Amino acid sequence: MKAVRFHEFGSSEVLRYEDVDRPVPGPGQVLVRVAATSFNPVDDHIRAGALTGVIPITLPYVSGIDLAGTVEELGADVTVFQAGDSVVAMLPLDSAGGAAEYVAVPAESLAAAPRTVELADAAALPLTGLAAWQTAFELAELRSGQSVLVNGAGGGVGSLVVQLAVDAGAKVTAVDAEQHAERLRGYGAHRVLGPLDLAAGAAAAGGPFDVVVNHVRVSADELAQLTAYVADGGVAASTAGPVPEDPARGVRSANLFVRPDGRQLAELVGKVDAGAVRIHVSAYRTVADLAAVHAEAGAGRLSGKTVVLAP
Repeated sequence: MKAVRFHEFGSSEVLRYEDVDRPVPGPGQVLVRVAATSFNPVDDHIRAGALTGVIPITLPYVSGIDLAGTVEELGADVTVFQAGDSVVAMLPLDSAGGAAEYVAVPAESLAAAPRTVELADAAALPLTGLAAWQTAFELAELRSGQSVLVNGAGGGVGSLVVQLAVDAGAKVTAVDAEQHAERLRGYGAHRVLGPLDLAAGAAAAGGPFDVVVNHVRVSADELAQLTAYVADGGVAASTAGPVPEDPARGVRSANLFVRPDGRQLAELVGKVDAGAVRIHVSAYRTVADLAAVHAEAGAGRLSGKTVVLAP
């Protein structure tokens, strides 16, 4: 079968589109014929070798953490799925494998695919959806009636945090560039603002807030300024560096390292099918073009979520 993998860490040039052995599902695994994966910034970091200290990578490594596809074969002890089922998954970061014709997936990472969107589009959901879910409900412990500021709301994870928070009954202030404003209002954000002037303080943004969720990479000094945007007893949850805590005011901080979770992914799929969460895809590319996708991302030219179609 065809796959895109790298044999050494480095720039996008180390990615090779080549013939590899088709995987055989082991006990507890499901062989999935891939319809699509998607590009996530962490794909770039893994390929560059920037995460070897926290993610043990065995080379060669097939890129692509997200997966949407069709069950081809079941390994021993798997009874939940059947051949022909449409499924989605976030693959384990240390093994990945989505940029291929087939991938062997731990059964506990899989969920039935949404019925209301195209299967390829569903590849945009797993990693960003799980990152949003775990940030909102595990780190921030978000609940109805709270005020929530989402900084970087137009991105893949931020867009889903906004929707999950609105669906949970929170009052959401979404912050990002003007190009995202109409979409964020459509998600139900109470207030949509342009990029924060952090020095202006929380009141200028309608705060302070019970929950501040940050997806914008800024300096340590700017992250420290975000602490003042959190109300007494509140929480700052970040996927882009730690926001300092303020114990005197009861302000705590939490950072995300996203993990696969088939049950949470099934909850997200249910919200997609119920219309509470919408998947936004900016572009479609092919697996054969994945090295170019990585290069464009590294140069800052990749806008929005890119779905990568299988061979």
